[in-house]
Amino acid sequence: MSATAPELAQLELLAQTDELVERLRRWAEPESPWQPMNRCRALVRRLLARVETLRIRLEAPLVVATFGGTGTGKSSLVNALVGRDVTRTGRQRPTTTRPVLIVHPEVELESLGLPLDDFEIARIEAPILRDIVIVDCPDPDTSETDSPGSNLARLHALLPHCDVLLYCSTQQKYRSARVGDELFEAATGCRLLFVQTHAECDADIRDDWRHQLSGRYEVPEMFFVDSLVALKEQAAGQRPSGDFSRLLDVLTTQLAAAERVRIRRANLIDLVHGALESCRRQLAGRQPDVEQLEAALEEQRRNLVAKLTRQLRDDLMVSRNLWERRLLASVTQIWGFSPFSAVLRFYNGLGNFIASMSLFRARNTAQMALIGVLQGGRWLKSRRQQDQAEERLRQVDAFGLDDNLLRESQFVIAGYVTSAGLDPSLVEEASLDSLRDQAARVEEQFLGDAGRRVDEIIGELAVRNSGFFTRLRYEFLFLVYVGFVLYRVGKNFFWDSFLRELVAGPVERTLPMLSLEFYVAAGVFFLLWTGLLVMLFTRRLRRGLSGRIESLAADLAQARLSRGLFPELERACRDVGLQVTRLEALAETVREVRRQIAVAPGLGAIVAPAEAAAAGT
Repeated sequence: MSATAPELAQLELLAQTDELVERLRRWAEPESPWQPMNRCRALVRRLLARVETLRIRLEAPLVVATFGGTGTGKSSLVNALVGRDVTRTGRQRPTTTRPVLIVHPEVELESLGLPLDDFEIARIEAPILRDIVIVDCPDPDTSETDSPGSNLARLHALLPHCDVLLYCSTQQKYRSARVGDELFEAATGCRLLFVQTHAECDADIRDDWRHQLSGRYEVPEMFFVDSLVALKEQAAGQRPSGDFSRLLDVLTTQLAAAERVRIRRANLIDLVHGALESCRRQLAGRQPDVEQLEAALEEQRRNLVAKLTRQLRDDLMVSRNLWERRLLASVTQIWGFSPFSAVLRFYNGLGNFIASMSLFRARNTAQMALIGVLQGGRWLKSRRQQDQAEERLRQVDAFGLDDNLLRESQFVIAGYVTSAGLDPSLVEEASLDSLRDQAARVEEQFLGDAGRRVDEIIGELAVRNSGFFTRLRYEFLFLVYVGFVLYRVGKNFFWDSFLRELVAGPVERTLPMLSLEFYVAAGVFFLLWTGLLVMLFTRRLRRGLSGRIESLAADLAQARLSRGLFPELERACRDVGLQVTRLEALAETVREVRRQIAVAPGLGAIVAPAEAAAAGT
């Protein structure tokens, strides 16, 4: 069982890598209205194409390429590694102008996945070439530009196919910024070996070189070699000595066939890690613009809701008097018969009562007919007011969005859309049409029309204002005055006039009966007291009704803009946030896999490409 444990762990890591690649593919497939996201997805799609290339040559020999500035002894190192002269050497000018591919005679070149037409191919029978192939690369510090057919273009074309870079440098070249920049671009997705050449004439600068590379690269080991001496030793049938011997051991053991899958998988994870970190850095730089756009959308929506609320409230308040009468009628109906409810009924029908009193003034049939016509006109006017109120409710329910308001918001939002890098068509005319259609759908889906909502509000308020304690309070206050007047009249009529004399005996003076002035004053105060109670009660009803009408106006406005001012644009912003979150999850998975994957000791690698690039700038 223990013998299969490494194989099982290998299969688990491969399955984890396959799952990660599939998640990347799903993330990169859809198009986004956000241009930075599209650029990142294009990068990931290019990465996936390279992943497929790595899959094809998973079992092929590792591609080891020499990399370094002009005159750093790359070609001499290649000759020494294979034990014979296969490439031209030189120190002062670029000697290798076309990459040379050195392979074992038994290697199938097609399995390497390399653009073979761009190489000079040398088949050499050498022990080191049984598990690897070696590429002698052009110099990265050439004076040529990266134009088609140039040495630099050839170098950039072949580096993505390399698994390991032998980075060669000398005492004079190890601080070259041009070479360092090219190495950093090429190192993502590769293992690294650092070799200082010209050991026969240069001082050992490995400590300073390691310090210079720290922060950007993992540098577990450096080799200080003399390629010419190593080549002579092999020509004499001797095993090379010193650091060159250790370099050969690394290339023959740690890059052996058993390590191919592990190294390529580690390179793949590094490549994915570098791409995702680059995407995260790009998106993080542009995401604040999207957040500002979302804030602007919410602000515009709130402003429009406030304007709609005010307009709807003003439109609804026009018929408030009619609804107050309906509310008062509902309250008295629930209240039932009682002294104060009778007063409320009388107050609610006061206009009709006053009009009906004119019938008593009629002296003949013509006057009665005239008064009937006036009463009929009054009834028709009341009915017309009620119909107008209902029509106004229907208009409120179908209240549309003012195009001027929408265009004003569109103009404001368009600037934020451009800054955020989103598709400008999301705020063009089509979005206004969509919003109008949305308003129509909301009208159909809204919970009843405004008239029914008003009926519900009147019913709820009638029940609330007809509670036991409310009725008890107003009935008590009303009857207190009535009881006081009745007590005062009864006491004067019965007790003061004759009962006191019968009960207590003769009195010096009998109090007179209350005069008419008392009853007039009592009647006036009765009207004032009753009017005060009616005013307080109707004020209570009016305040509750006004508050509920404002709430209804706010609900209507919110319902019409429940999906936002520009729903397609808001959906795009939410999708941006979702995709960035998914990218963060992918990046975290890659970091975890990267920590789990162990490669052969002695091989270096790039460290945190995104952070290193930021530090370099």
